[in-house]
Amino acid sequence: MEKTMSTLHNDVQDYYGKQLQKSEDLKTNACCTLVAPPEHILNALKNVHDEVVAKYYGCGLTIPNELKGLRILDLGSGSGRDCYIAAQLVGETGEVVGVDMTDEQLAVAKRHIEYHREKFGFAKSNVSFVKGNIEQLDDLGFEDESFDIIISNCVINLAQDKNKVLRDAYRLLKPGGEMYFSDVYSDRRISKELQEDKVLWGECLSGALYWNDFLRSAKNGGFTDPRAIENKPITIDNDELEEKVGEIKFFSVTYRLFKIDGLESDCEDYGQAVKYLGTIPTDPHAFDLDDHHHFPKGKIMSVCGNSYKMLHDTRYKKHFEFYGDWSTHYGIFEGCGGAMPFGNSISDDCADGSCC
Repeated sequence: MEKTMSTLHNDVQDYYGKQLQKSEDLKTNACCTLVAPPEHILNALKNVHDEVVAKYYGCGLTIPNELKGLRILDLGSGSGRDCYIAAQLVGETGEVVGVDMTDEQLAVAKRHIEYHREKFGFAKSNVSFVKGNIEQLDDLGFEDESFDIIISNCVINLAQDKNKVLRDAYRLLKPGGEMYFSDVYSDRRISKELQEDKVLWGECLSGALYWNDFLRSAKNGGFTDPRAIENKPITIDNDELEEKVGEIKFFSVTYRLFKIDGLESDCEDYGQAVKYLGTIPTDPHAFDLDDHHHFPKGKIMSVCGNSYKMLHDTRYKKHFEFYGDWSTHYGIFEGCGGAMPFGNSISDDCADGSCC
């Protein structure tokens, strides 16, 4: 029998609240970060309480740059690790709100609010945690267009109604805001039989998003041009579970989804260009918009209309100079890569890494 939404939620709460006590209890490496975080994230991580870190079950890097003073929502915040990292980056003038439905995880996150306030040297905490289901964000009283950034770390795959999560995220973002998140993706749709497996679901495998379904859902939710930041193959490293999933291949992918009016479904050429000024403190030499847009400081580079808007209509505007207008359309822009975030260009050999 197909799982009901309430049964699924109960299974997830049980897995992350009772069966898992620390990251080492995971049976696969799907919920592990496979790349080393940048230096400023590592420095922030040093200030996060050991218990919060020990109960981290994320699969990627979900905290973008240029966050000072922003309001951030973390979907499926768990023990609060990413919230407490982001809290340092937004500073006292910013705010971070975490949403999670598992009581045990929320208890860990809330237990250390005062510890982190003192550790950060803030007069008052800029972090709060709310009990709630990410599939029911409309029940939590958040105002529309009230967040600058929405992050999520290996959680949306655990949701049954992923379309609603994306629609609600779009609704809650301010214009020019973005959803920046990591999750587990598959190269094909997962069978209902595998979706019924509690361990595979809890390990973020049988709820994985088939990449093409995700792209369709994101666009239907309002995020016209999803951009992949990085992707890594996932090795399960568990003989029993590998036998169950068979030939399905899994990937950890980080996406950024901008809420910008006027983005087109394809990359169109209007003769525009940008120059990165090198003024983002964490990226003094070059800025990466996504996995195929690398902007060295001082170099004027041609961009499609969508990329132009992602830099011009967002918090990144002050860090670039912009050239050209929308007066002439020159056809399709040839400089952008395809939409598929993984494929033959990526080695099947998983990069070395471990849980943070």
